[in-house]
Amino acid sequence: MREHPPCVVLTGAGISTESGIPDFRSRTGIWARYDPLEYATIDAFLRDPAKVWDFYGKRLAVLGGARPNDGHRALVELEDGGVVRAVVTQNIDRLHELAGTRALVEVHGSIRTSSCLDCGTVVPLAEVVALLPVPHCPACGRVLKPDVVMFGELLPAARIARAEQLAREAGVLLVVGSSLEVHPVAGLPLETLANGGRLAIVNRGATPFDGRAGVRIDAGAGATLTALAGRFQ
Repeated sequence: MREHPPCVVLTGAGISTESGIPDFRSRTGIWARYDPLEYATIDAFLRDPAKVWDFYGKRLAVLGGARPNDGHRALVELEDGGVVRAVVTQNIDRLHELAGTRALVEVHGSIRTSSCLDCGTVVPLAEVVALLPVPHCPACGRVLKPDVVMFGELLPAARIARAEQLAREAGVLLVVGSSLEVHPVAGLPLETLANGGRLAIVNRGATPFDGRAGVRIDAGAGATLTALAGRFQ
C-alpha cells in the first residue's frame, strides 16, 4: 500500500458480522434461512410488499441497534491518515457512515431512508421504524420501499460509475469481507488489475479472485484492519 497508492477499499457483509449483523452467503447466513427470490427481489416487493417488509422489519431491529466495530474504525483511521482514498461498500447498514468514513460509495443503497414509488416521498429510518410492521407513505398511502437495491433492480448509475473509476485508479484494491460473487461489484477487482493495480483480500472463506491477489488473509476484519492501521502510525 505504501509502494502503490492510492488504496481503495471494497467492503461486503463480512466487515459487519463483528457488529452482530448476519452475513448473507455463509452456511448460517441470511439466505440460508430466507429465499432471496421471495424476499429480496423487486418483483417480490411489488407482488407482496407486506411479506417483504416482514423480512426487512426484522432486519431493521438488528441494524438499528448495530454500531461500528474495530474494522470500520480502522478504515476511518487509514482514511484520516491519507492511506485510504475511498471506501466502496456493498453494505446497506450505515456503519461506515456512523464510524466517520467520509469518501463513501454505497453501491447497494442504504437503510437510511425508504421512498414511495408513487409520489416520491422520502422517509428517514426512524420514522419508517415507527410505521412498522408495514410502513405506508405519509403522503399518499402506498407501501414504502426501502432505499436498497433489490435483486432485479439496476444499481444507481452514478454510484457504480464512481466505484468503477475508483477501482481503475487504485494502486491497491483492498477487499474486506466480500465473497466477490454479486455483480457488477464483483467485477471491480478486474478494473484494478487491468489497469496495473494490485489486489489484496481479507475475507473468511474463498473468493473467485484469491489466485490473483498479491495478499490473501483468511481472518476477521477487525483485528486485521486494526493491525494494518497500526503499521501506518
